[in-house]
Amino acid sequence: MRSFRFTASAAEGVVDAKELADTARRAESIGYSALVLQDHLLPQHAPIPLLATIAAVTERIRIGTYVLNADLRHPAVFAQDLASLDLLSGGRLEIGLGAGWNRPEYDAIGLPFQPVGARVRRLREVIAVLKGCFGDGPFSFAGEHFTINEHDGHPKPAQRPHPPLFVGGGGRRLLTLAAEQADIIGLGPRLLPTVQGKPELDPRSITADATAEKIGWIREAAGDRFDQLEINTYSIGGSVTVTDNARAEANRRADQLRRLTGVEMSADEILDSPNMFIGSIDGLTQKFIELRERFGISSIMVGSVDALAPVVERLAGR
Repeated sequence: MRSFRFTASAAEGVVDAKELADTARRAESIGYSALVLQDHLLPQHAPIPLLATIAAVTERIRIGTYVLNADLRHPAVFAQDLASLDLLSGGRLEIGLGAGWNRPEYDAIGLPFQPVGARVRRLREVIAVLKGCFGDGPFSFAGEHFTINEHDGHPKPAQRPHPPLFVGGGGRRLLTLAAEQADIIGLGPRLLPTVQGKPELDPRSITADATAEKIGWIREAAGDRFDQLEINTYSIGGSVTVTDNARAEANRRADQLRRLTGVEMSADEILDSPNMFIGSIDGLTQKFIELRERFGISSIMVGSVDALAPVVERLAGR
């Protein structure tokens, strides 16, 4: 059984260097394993310079992308960024990669938003190119999206053969890719298309039963690798809520999801979901222990650094 690792968001919005440094040092003192940043064309910092800043003002805490959109950059270009960041941080980088999901961002910059199957195939090629760039010596690659001719990526990362790769998702195609290629697998929701173009989550995909199905897909695709994988989950459909009246909050979440998606969920399903963090500090501590025993989930993204600091202090490294 793996020890617990907790990650938190490095920043919400555009923050100054002092606030970022204070947050990073506080997270390190609490016992967080890593600080991470998402990758969106929204009011926020770009991930690479922000993570480099964190590495410069801390000693132990790891840094990661959660996750880089594989559609936004050529992999041979950001391989150099990532390898440099791993070296400069002393080997503390974790690389989260995603296939892209937020269509309005694509529309805003004139980037074609391909069907999910095409985006997953592109992500598979991105991973292959990254691993090639991180490897020893030149490599070549010929795919649907990228062609590499005897390219030797430099610098090489400090972590060999490469920094840990994180891939998450809620559908079988993406989780199969993660099981075959990643080191850390995130259990996310399936996303449903909407008339407005911005996808919304399928509530049925974050139930305990759906999680068991996802673990089955991962186990089947990973084969002998399964026991080497780290399984991650994170809060979906609402922020972390610390309360002594968890059922009331669960009923409110169920009503909210029904209004947004038309899908009925019970309060028990909400409270049992591995992607809903609602309860007291004692209750959430016990929930995470049970998630590890039931599903093998040992890596947890909690959102803001202060959201579940007492739980992290109790469980990190145990």
